Amino acid sequence: MAEATPAAGPLPVVDFLKIPEAGDPYLEGHRCKKCSAMYLGAREICAKCSVRGEIEPVKLSNQGELYSFSIVYRSFPGIDTPYISAIVDLDGGGTVKGNLVDIEPDPNNIQFGMPVEVVYRDALGRKDKEGNSYLSYFFKPRS
Repeated sequence: MAEATPAAGPLPVVDFLKIPEAGDPYLEGHRCKKCSAMYLGAREICAKCSVRGEIEPVKLSNQGELYSFSIVYRSFPGIDTPYISAIVDLDGGGTVKGNLVDIEPDPNNIQFGMPVEVVYRDALGRKDKEGNSYLSYFFKPRS
């Protein structure tokens, strides 16, 4: 049995996080050509208008606004708490869930509608069984 070869770079933590060989990472959405509904993850049929085969991949914006958040105080073993779980509406379409970073997890510091940007970082030191690291996306307040 051959040994696994480590990846040349980090692996994406989700399939809609794209890491091109040249250029910066980005989030990929899929937009319906007929009704402009936006989805994460590939699909053949639009859930909004039911058109088939008219979904195209699009590069999502790295900027958006905080739609909702929750400060998490209890989690699985090995996950540092507290952290801020957030839902962000991206400029140009797409709604994405992720963690809000680089801000104190205090409700007085966080405002609904606050401008945020997507940042790409190591996935908190997580590695697969071959030792490959993961790249993840996070949101941080825009300055």
